[in-house]
Amino acid sequence: MVRRESGSNTRVGDVLLEGKGICKDFPGVWKHLILNHIDIDIRAGEIHTLLGENGAGKTVIANCLSGFYSITDGQILVKGKPVTLRSPKDGIQHGIGMVHQELALVKPFTVAQNIALGLSVSDFSYPIQEVRERVKALSDKYKLYVDPDSRVEDLSAGEQQRAEIVKVLYHEPEILILDEPTSLISTDAEHLITALEHMAGMGYAILFITHKIEEALQVGDRITVLRLGKNMGTKDSSRTDKNELVRLMFGEHTPVHLERKPVKSDSIFLEVKDLDAPSTNGEPSLRDISFTIREGEILGFAGISGNGQSELAEVVAGLRKVAVGHVYIGGEDFTNRSPGEIIWAGVAHIPEKRREMGVIEPMTVAENVVLKDVHVAPFSKNSFLNIPQITQHTEDIVAKFGALVSDLWKTETRILSGGNIQRLILSRETWRKPKLIIAVYPTQGLDAKAIEFTWQLFMELREHGTAFLLVSEDLDEIMALSDRIAVMSRGELVNIIDGAQAKREEIGLMIATGSSRQ
Repeated sequence: MVRRESGSNTRVGDVLLEGKGICKDFPGVWKHLILNHIDIDIRAGEIHTLLGENGAGKTVIANCLSGFYSITDGQILVKGKPVTLRSPKDGIQHGIGMVHQELALVKPFTVAQNIALGLSVSDFSYPIQEVRERVKALSDKYKLYVDPDSRVEDLSAGEQQRAEIVKVLYHEPEILILDEPTSLISTDAEHLITALEHMAGMGYAILFITHKIEEALQVGDRITVLRLGKNMGTKDSSRTDKNELVRLMFGEHTPVHLERKPVKSDSIFLEVKDLDAPSTNGEPSLRDISFTIREGEILGFAGISGNGQSELAEVVAGLRKVAVGHVYIGGEDFTNRSPGEIIWAGVAHIPEKRREMGVIEPMTVAENVVLKDVHVAPFSKNSFLNIPQITQHTEDIVAKFGALVSDLWKTETRILSGGNIQRLILSRETWRKPKLIIAVYPTQGLDAKAIEFTWQLFMELREHGTAFLLVSEDLDEIMALSDRIAVMSRGELVNIIDGAQAKREEIGLMIATGSSRQ
């Protein structure tokens, strides 16, 4: 393990990490510079927020500054001295730690074992007990609670994100880079921000990447805005406002106003009745869940990550078995039926874990777009692929969702940003106008324009008759889209209320207390 004296020989305001004229391209895949002569610096004792929409280059520059990518041109300096970063190990040696938006943990291992894997030991005798104790200490110190003995595969996405942060903090970096750190722990964001402010007060230099303007203003001492790989300016947060940042990010644009008409049909498409389901460790994750969703209705599930919403979505999608109860789709009992059967019943699924469950990363963009439809017309006939039709279809929906892709048949999905992968999943799951869409954190990682587009699309599909089981921790999203709002706590359904009559404080109180009593 790398040990160093945090903040030694540095003063508040000293530049600890600097990029000068940073350029990055991916020869053979992208036809333009992803980063175009970027200048940026991160100083001791500050939180510097990096703001931009999807495809702006935020994650790419973070990967360059931490050693995950080599730069095409320019220079990186640590404490004023030029350095060459060939790997994340080089970054750690220079005191740079990065927390990625996409999780990078070995699922069957415990949290402690995952951290032990990153330690430098000579005799393979990993100090698990020492790691366990230190994880507990870090968890308590920063209120990023995670059990070191829990297997990663048994944790919710929010808990896995906390484990990822603790894993980086274990190496005591002086410079901390966090890529969209609140995207999976939005309800715990205040705890994280408090911890980061405390670290900045101790002299740490922190680069906080976000696409949320309000979050950038709340968190950052300074804000740098990227647009299409270019630095549009760095502003003191106390001397800028939302309107200026919007102009820097997008230019002028008019927000979408959602038009909500009454649900047309009384016909129930999805019914979940008296449902119990176990978690991966055998303990109950869902208890006595019952609800219905009508054709053309959006039922939004609100609640803190880890309270059963993800497990419920997996049950309906056929990815998790039911112990007790039933799932009826279109009036037919689909309890414990396979995902394939449920797809053919007209159900689409936008999963929580987009890289693990939403795409096959080594496949190209075109292959992933037709992943569920490749065996049917118009994409194949008599077992032969219709390549021109697949290409045209992929071009159409990629353009519709604004995903930045150079070559549809050469670009492997794994190299795309999380936001662009989310766009591909959204396009694939919505283009057929399915009868039911299970949408779990559907706008996670998207910028403001893409979120507005997605919301508008959902409302159009709703008008067409598509039912939605929507899971989100974003109350703005839940309240904007939902005809009815369901609150879950500890695997139980707390209450279902009318969306038009719902109040933010009312929903927040139910989420916080796990009770419907006001």
